Amino acid sequence: MPEQQKTPIVMKLEQNRRIMNERVGVEQSFDIGFRTLHVFDHEVNIYYVTGLCETPIIVELMRQLFEINETADKKMPIFERIKSDIPHQQVEEADDMEKCITQLLSGLIVIFIEGEPKAFIVDVRSYPGRTPEEPDTEKVIRGSRDGYTENIIENTALTRRRIRDERLRHEIMQVGERSKTDICLSYLQDVADPGLVQLIKKEIQNIDIDGLTMADKTLEEYLVNQGRNPFPLVRYTERPDVASAHLFEGHVLIMVDTSPSMIITPTTYFHHVQHAEEFRQSPAVGTFVRWVRFFGIFSSVFLLPLWMLFVMQPDLLPEPLSFIGPNEESAIPIIFQILLADLGLEMLRIAAIHTPTPLSTAMGLIAAVLIGQIAIDVGMFVPEVILYVAVASIGSYATPSYELSVANKMSRITLVILVSIFGIKGLLIGFMAYILLLAHTKSLNTPYLWPFLPFNLKAAMQIVFRMSMPTLKVRPSVVHPQNNQRQK
Repeated sequence: MPEQQKTPIVMKLEQNRRIMNERVGVEQSFDIGFRTLHVFDHEVNIYYVTGLCETPIIVELMRQLFEINETADKKMPIFERIKSDIPHQQVEEADDMEKCITQLLSGLIVIFIEGEPKAFIVDVRSYPGRTPEEPDTEKVIRGSRDGYTENIIENTALTRRRIRDERLRHEIMQVGERSKTDICLSYLQDVADPGLVQLIKKEIQNIDIDGLTMADKTLEEYLVNQGRNPFPLVRYTERPDVASAHLFEGHVLIMVDTSPSMIITPTTYFHHVQHAEEFRQSPAVGTFVRWVRFFGIFSSVFLLPLWMLFVMQPDLLPEPLSFIGPNEESAIPIIFQILLADLGLEMLRIAAIHTPTPLSTAMGLIAAVLIGQIAIDVGMFVPEVILYVAVASIGSYATPSYELSVANKMSRITLVILVSIFGIKGLLIGFMAYILLLAHTKSLNTPYLWPFLPFNLKAAMQIVFRMSMPTLKVRPSVVHPQNNQRQK
């Protein structure tokens, strides 16, 4: 964000008040608090946002300022006396009005003193929000039940609780000409690639926008060149343990205030197909769960196109699998049945998001039992279409990354259409285009199909199998860590 021209704080409080009234609307906005006190015969002005500050702390601060008149040595300069007596652990001096206004609107207290060209900024913010709770999309059977919230201060604390390393860095920046949204860059100083850290910093600092209306998603679109590529180029997580594990590997995390989702960079395709549950079980069980999930992801993309191909060309089926295909004819072509059923399930998912929870379950039962069965009875769908569309949808829901599941669904629909037009050639062309698109994709200069393209045997084995933690002695080379050794 371009730097604003600085407005210095002047010694006359009347002029400072006029600036605050014009810029912040102290007399117009009811939530902007303003109090005037007198300390050592000097006028002191206090500004704060009522909804973002702890009231007891403000009351205690003003009480302490009142007591200075009775207990303090009046020979001591008033600025130094107030600074030493403010009962708070984080007090900062500022000589720039722009900084004071930004910090005030962030929830901090600003104190102006008559005859002083500087102000105090006291961090007493207390953002409204919910308590940490387990994310709905990343539930585990075993493990912690806390999760990130919309409060960036709480989020950094949840990370600090798991990484008590003096080399963990939380660098805060602000983006948005009007919103001035807080953004925190988190990384391990001696592990993360300095080039990656500088690249992300540069991209964030170059953002010129009124405000991050959609928080992390808006920021993502500035960081990575998404274009028309539907596949996610960053990974989101709301679990502090997952975020901490990626920090140890050398990734860089980006936290955006007002969002519980952390952005993990850089990421590959296979970062989106792993889940915390795999690492909360034994390696054998974790491997089994991972393979089942891989099968579900594969089914979500290729099951329907393959079945469509076998329906069109039953001669491709071996004798033991000759039962595959509809046993009865329908007036509606199979391709339209598949598209209608697939899009119908997508509509049901969207409707469930916007339906109150007590009603969404009932709506799902009605759609699954009544609508599906009636559609079969009237001859709109053959039973096999409902079966295979349902299995493909289950595979989509088994995909840990919601963004990847939607991208795979778009790929599935494209493959089905290609197969219906070109047959087996369409399947081959679509499959090759799918692989080439993934191979051509990069996330912050990171190959999307690593460790298979380019090939890395050890890393590939860690993707196929869930390795035990004592065997993971080296950090992933794809993030270019400064310190490759994870453990001795």
